[in-house]
Amino acid sequence: MAMNGKTGLTVLRMTLGIVILVEAILFVLPGAAHSFSGTRMPAVVRMILGFGEIAGCVLMLIPQTAVRGAWLLLAVFVFAILLHLLHGMYDIANVVVYAAAAFAIAAGKS
Repeated sequence: MAMNGKTGLTVLRMTLGIVILVEAILFVLPGAAHSFSGTRMPAVVRMILGFGEIAGCVLMLIPQTAVRGAWLLLAVFVFAILLHLLHGMYDIANVVVYAAAAFAIAAGKS
């Protein structure tokens, strides 16, 4: 089986979509509320980020809407990065990698 850029982007799209979808579902469940309360941000922020990620993942996992979903995920990740930085939380490496992957998918399929 020949590997090419299209196959690589498909694997990246499916992996990012599934991993973030699982993480986002766990993030919006009530069990995540306690750890998020330590950020001192309103609970609605957790819901906006979580449901934005869920929507982006669902769109990205459907080939016909993958580009829209990747751009939505990128926007959510950038918003999350900015929120982290504005609140003095600098442990953002994983979100930066997720944002780069979402950008690669969006730009690669556009």
